[in-house]
Amino acid sequence: MPVIVTAGHVDHGKSALVKALTGSEPDRWREERARGMSIGLGFVWTRLPSDTEVSFVDAPGHRRLVSTMLAGAAPAPAVLFVVAADEGWQAQSAEHLAGLDALGTTAGLLVVTKSDRADPAPALAAARHELAGTSLASAPACAVSALTGEGLPSLRHALDTLVAHQDEEADDAADVRLWVDRSFTVAGAGTVVTATLTGGTLRLGDRLRCVRTGRPLRVRGLQVCERPVAVARPVRRVAVNLAGTRVDVRRGDALVAEVWRPVAEFDVLVRERPRSPALTLHIGTAAVPVRVRALGEGAARLRAECELPVRPGDRLLLRDPGGSGPPVGAVVVDVVPEELARRGAAERRGAELVALASAEPTELAADLVRRKRFLRPGDFRAIGLPVTGHPVTGSLATTPTGYSPTPGWLADPAAWADLVARVPAELDRWRTERPLTPDIPLPVLTDRLNLPSPEITRELLRATPSTEDNAAIRRNLPEKVETALAELTKSLRRNPFRAPESRQLAAAGLRPPELAAAVRAGRLLQLAPGVVLLPGADHRAAEVLRGLTGPFTVSQAREAWDTTRRTAVPLLGLLDRAGVTRRRQDGARDLV
Repeated sequence: MPVIVTAGHVDHGKSALVKALTGSEPDRWREERARGMSIGLGFVWTRLPSDTEVSFVDAPGHRRLVSTMLAGAAPAPAVLFVVAADEGWQAQSAEHLAGLDALGTTAGLLVVTKSDRADPAPALAAARHELAGTSLASAPACAVSALTGEGLPSLRHALDTLVAHQDEEADDAADVRLWVDRSFTVAGAGTVVTATLTGGTLRLGDRLRCVRTGRPLRVRGLQVCERPVAVARPVRRVAVNLAGTRVDVRRGDALVAEVWRPVAEFDVLVRERPRSPALTLHIGTAAVPVRVRALGEGAARLRAECELPVRPGDRLLLRDPGGSGPPVGAVVVDVVPEELARRGAAERRGAELVALASAEPTELAADLVRRKRFLRPGDFRAIGLPVTGHPVTGSLATTPTGYSPTPGWLADPAAWADLVARVPAELDRWRTERPLTPDIPLPVLTDRLNLPSPEITRELLRATPSTEDNAAIRRNLPEKVETALAELTKSLRRNPFRAPESRQLAAAGLRPPELAAAVRAGRLLQLAPGVVLLPGADHRAAEVLRGLTGPFTVSQAREAWDTTRRTAVPLLGLLDRAGVTRRRQDGARDLV
């Protein structure tokens, strides 16, 4: 069901026109009907000659209610712009047009009302002049009288043409984002909200989240045109019965699918440089105070008072809180902006944003991964950009779009090539700093390369050719250690099971760090801290024990090996763990 909002000066007959088209009164409150002036948003619907149902959001025209009008206009895809024949173009006509133009609204009809009171031609000509150069410059026009019905049949057919493709253009696979325009309580049902569903598909049982409160909600009931439905697709006016703990939803709130990642700071392209650093941002039905930082000409960074569900391509409007001056239209470009700490960074980023003015989503995704270097596929989904590439396991691959994916990550190709080139130098630096520990720990290399995850570091090492000869590098120890090991090897070859005492090792320059390096390099076999033999000593020890008859004790093994208890006990423990020997309940051992 297409959705159309009304706009125009107060008392120009918007509500009367909508009532004439639908047969329903859009003014919901007694005060509105008594005063003959809309105060809030009205919602009615009708069926057009093509049998298409269309909903109207009737917006107030008073100058003090511009925020309310914008709350109705921002989510609506099309507008019915009303000008009275007997009064012509007025102040709020201009203000409403400025708002619609800033929002980029292009689908609309210009309707001159009250044609029974005055010739509509002068008002039509004046309105055409005002619309020239705006987003509604090519809007078709017609003249009607809600009182006599003159022109209404032609208007209904014009409406059919206006909304003919609205449903086709909507994305029913988008992530749901509902900007609430009404919230009320129904006895026996609880909280009900109404909104314009502009994208995504809403179903009974769906889980949503209120951005302001962060609380989860469930769709308990769903209506379109007061008819219960199980599924609602865009574009539709929907009424949603919400279930949840302490449901607190009001107009201006956004209800979103869980995938959304709201932000408080984001970069936009602006039509003109904002005149004040403190403005009101209008998006959907929300009006939020923001601080504005100009990024050169044509771009700005906004910091909102609260987090908002915005994505690249979203149109919004910046307005002076007091209503003075024309509104400034803006388009969201970047919702994960970089810190602007260096001198000239703001101007440089502004120039980059301006260059992305007509960028496709894939180009915005490329800009994002270039700045962040590494992103997960979910990061793209959360901000509404296409995931270009796919996670893989093992060696890296280049996708048709140029991204180099690692397991669970997407990498910027230039950054990846730079990192592959840096790895050998980082490994050499580590070995120079710590010759006894040639293998750099994965977390340390991750930190040195400023990577977000050791997963990426592991893939990076696999992609670096120079890391293939790490085994040879691991065998190389400092010269002093090699000399000490040569002497120790001679001694242990003479007495293979007589481990040197700690003081002998220290005197030879083999302190715990040197011993650990030798053990890692496969040059020594460690039985216990400070107790080392040559590699293979455990196999020779097992052969010696096979010469013993029957079960043997620790003392018998010690004598057979011609060693001390300091060596015999941990050596037997090693053989036990290897399954070569088995300890009996009486303390003796058997060969397995």
